[in-house]
Amino acid sequence: MADKGLKRSLSDSDTSSDEDLPPSFSMGGVSKRSRLSIDEEVKSDSEGENGQSSSPASPSSPTSPTSPSDDHSNGMGDFGSSSTYSSAAQRMMKNMGYKAGKGLGKYGQGLVNPVEASKQRGRRGLGLRLEGLEASSNLKWDSSQEHIQVEEEVLWLPHCSDEVPDFETLMSWAREGPKKFEIADETIFCDPKILSGVLGGKNVFDQLDQRELQRSRSRSNPFETLGKLFFQNRAALKMANIDAVFDFMFTRPKNEAGEPLVGPDDLLYFADVCAAPGGFSEYVLWRRKTDSKGFCDAKGFGFTLRENDFKLHDFFAAPAEYFEPHYGKNGLDGDGDVYKPENITNFVEFVRKTTGGHGVHFMMADGGFSVEGQENIQEILSKQLYLCQFLVALGIVRVDGHFVCKLFDVFTPFSVGLIYLMYRSFKYVSIHKPNTSRPANSERYIICKWKKDGTEDVYKYLFEMNERIIGLSSTSMDILELVPVEDLQVDQEFFDYIYNSNNETGFRQMISLKKIQQFCQDTQLIEPRQSDLRHQCLEHWHLPDRSRTAPQRSEAKVKFTELTKGENYEYMSRVPEDLTVANLQEKLRSPYDYRCCLLAATRDGRKDRAFYLGLGGCNVFRWEGRGHATWMRVDTRLELPPDTLVYAELVTEHRGEHKAQRKLTTLHLIDGLILNGKDIRTLHIVERHKYLKKFATAVSKTSRPDLAPIRCKELYKSETLHEVLRPPRLSHRMMKGGPMPRRVFVQVEANSDREAHYTVPTGILFLKATKDPWMMAFSRSQNRKYWYHTITRESTFEYHPDVVAPFSSSYSGGAVWWWDAGVQVLETEEAAKGKLHFRDVMKHLAPPR
Repeated sequence: MADKGLKRSLSDSDTSSDEDLPPSFSMGGVSKRSRLSIDEEVKSDSEGENGQSSSPASPSSPTSPTSPSDDHSNGMGDFGSSSTYSSAAQRMMKNMGYKAGKGLGKYGQGLVNPVEASKQRGRRGLGLRLEGLEASSNLKWDSSQEHIQVEEEVLWLPHCSDEVPDFETLMSWAREGPKKFEIADETIFCDPKILSGVLGGKNVFDQLDQRELQRSRSRSNPFETLGKLFFQNRAALKMANIDAVFDFMFTRPKNEAGEPLVGPDDLLYFADVCAAPGGFSEYVLWRRKTDSKGFCDAKGFGFTLRENDFKLHDFFAAPAEYFEPHYGKNGLDGDGDVYKPENITNFVEFVRKTTGGHGVHFMMADGGFSVEGQENIQEILSKQLYLCQFLVALGIVRVDGHFVCKLFDVFTPFSVGLIYLMYRSFKYVSIHKPNTSRPANSERYIICKWKKDGTEDVYKYLFEMNERIIGLSSTSMDILELVPVEDLQVDQEFFDYIYNSNNETGFRQMISLKKIQQFCQDTQLIEPRQSDLRHQCLEHWHLPDRSRTAPQRSEAKVKFTELTKGENYEYMSRVPEDLTVANLQEKLRSPYDYRCCLLAATRDGRKDRAFYLGLGGCNVFRWEGRGHATWMRVDTRLELPPDTLVYAELVTEHRGEHKAQRKLTTLHLIDGLILNGKDIRTLHIVERHKYLKKFATAVSKTSRPDLAPIRCKELYKSETLHEVLRPPRLSHRMMKGGPMPRRVFVQVEANSDREAHYTVPTGILFLKATKDPWMMAFSRSQNRKYWYHTITRESTFEYHPDVVAPFSSSYSGGAVWWWDAGVQVLETEEAAKGKLHFRDVMKHLAPPR
């Protein structure tokens, strides 16, 4: 019986005090009742029910619990009509204030109807109902409307043959007006139904828990499992997707004739703006290293908020040393705010100067910020970000270069006007949403191909507009149009493209939002095509399907053995022989067998001229080439990519004159063995130096005064050395703190606008280019060089690998002409007896007439 159970549960705690009991409720309010009185009441009722004095009531009895009249007589309503409740229980409920048809509680706030079956979803609270996201059979979602295509279609805007507008015309286009924070009425460049559908689809999810939304989105997106692969984030894979869809126009750029924009001796220069933590750049560096058979022939520049910096330590797929962040004004100490005009100007100047005035081959921009709660007006909130990214691109992208930038919605005249300016500044423009961009969001990308010449006025105009936006920021006014709407509508091809692009992207977004809605309603739904689409996409984008793993760290000695693959390194202990008057003829039998470079470390400075091993970042070690390979950490702060082994010297460079003279410690590369995993030991010394030049340019960071610069020494032909060792490059100059002029050599840098630097040369290093027993000679009858085998007496004009001296032969077979005191190099110097002088060496190296 129910009342017996009630009695038992209440009487189990008779020892509790009255103060511990919960209050009972009655019509008169809250009153305390002792547990004993309740027990006694229940007990008497129980005895009456089971004892002889009371007989069971018949169903037809007026006092029967099922009698309708009893509902009114006892005031218990439906509760009193149930045969499962005793009269004692009914009286208890009445005493606690229960009324028929009302809920329990002081204010009748308890449930009246039975508790429904749970429809709880995910982490939602019990009873929480979200309109549009509850289980429903009325939702109509047609899967055939979903657009799924591995080989994505690219639609280009027709080529614009009009001239780039001039500054005066551009300034007449701008229009100001009251600030606008509403997007629903922006229907000039899209179908009103599409805009309404997109906004309505987003609104459904406003109250949904973020984690529940993410789970539904992940389950419904056909391309979700692509993930980030072996890169640091999804953005890297997004750039890989875009690059592949557009025929690798970014990592393998070509001109209109189909010729590579990056020459065999050049680097691919790129910029990554507003794109921290750097996934785009990680992909580009990985792709270039992969395409170049292990050698990364690229250099990247980064520009982003300092507080949201690039995570270079997370570049597991590519070497971060080839990437140089910059933060605008004050360089490394800047804030990286792309809105600030002074930051834009400083970054543009830095990039153009570093690239020899040419600019980058392409720029990527992926800026964005949180707009939680304001998703529908993300485009309006991002307008200045759009403008500044476009502005930087026009400032640093070279002629025939490319540009890719993330956009969100493009419904407003301001955004469409920006696209129009790119349409006039580049030869081809496309608006594209890649598969890796989640279909339910507003994200899309503008791809601009082949920048036109003469876009300086557009850059100047956008710079002016950015300053005006900043000036209006504290007012109620804003820049609403960069190009008059009438002009945008007059260009029918442009208008139709934007209109159709917005409608197509918006329609697909509506379909995807509806799909997510259905997946929210039914947590058992899955997208069965995810695995197959992942495999097809990776194959189409030329990406290996492997997981992200952190690079293994090794000790210097272990890494050296690993890189040299167990090669006997005894030859590294045999330093190049000193040249003297006695051995000149024997050592340098043929001048054509050698290449040479100037040294700047002293004869006894072996700790500076040594083998340098890079393990990544500032983990650089040095071995002097004596005895066993004992690697010591380099005190000078410099960066080398991992898996790098070079022969180099630390030298002091000088700039300026007299008291204004400045010194700078620099690493000069003499020769290379392995560059970031690329083994170049068996190549000809000229080919090795081509790699070294690109390597030094890529990893040296001019914006980092805390790091020692890295340069590759100039390599000269021995027979042309007399043309180099003469004024004005080799001359005497007064040195700061010195009483006498010293012999100096002026280094020639690639960028002539930089201040020239000079070193105090200490000698000439001759490195063997021809492998023994071959030697190179000159045929007077053929007027050309040939190779001669000193043992078999075979001669050939044809180049073949057997004649090439690998690094081991170049190094151990080399020789040094030291410029000690008394050695005459310049005619104004005195020649000491018994020394090897300039005239002696030049006479021996002079080519035949």
